[in-house]
Amino acid sequence: MLLARALGRLNSAPGTRVVAVSSLYATAPEGVADQPEYLNAAAEIETTLEPRDLLKACLGIEADLGRVRRERWGPRTIDIDVLVYGDLRIAEDNLSLPHPRLGERAFVLAPLAEIAPGLPLDGKTAAERAAAVDSSGVRRLDGPPIRWPPSV
Repeated sequence: MLLARALGRLNSAPGTRVVAVSSLYATAPEGVADQPEYLNAAAEIETTLEPRDLLKACLGIEADLGRVRRERWGPRTIDIDVLVYGDLRIAEDNLSLPHPRLGERAFVLAPLAEIAPGLPLDGKTAAERAAAVDSSGVRRLDGPPIRWPPSV
């Protein structure tokens, strides 16, 4: 599974370790409707990388796994976003932390609240934010399709 490969590569990036991984969630695609469902998950990582270097590592993993950026919200093999980096706030052209619209997106909040329910997000926890958005289009997939840490 591509998500598991992405997590493995993220875990092996210098100075980075995957600590926790959520269940998988399926949602209808946004933007271009004529594409498969999106699969979403959240991962907690520990890293010594600076935020821009972490983003660069994520973009490199995407490219290695075949991601080609053709159109906004179009089909993609993988999309790795840096959602938060501690309590750091950055607003630059290529990096915004926390991730823009994080608090509005059920497909992000559901897996994030699963692994970090108490994570503070602008005065509320991830669990509180997840409970406050319409999650009717978000479907948690049965079973633990991504085991972390991977079995040996």
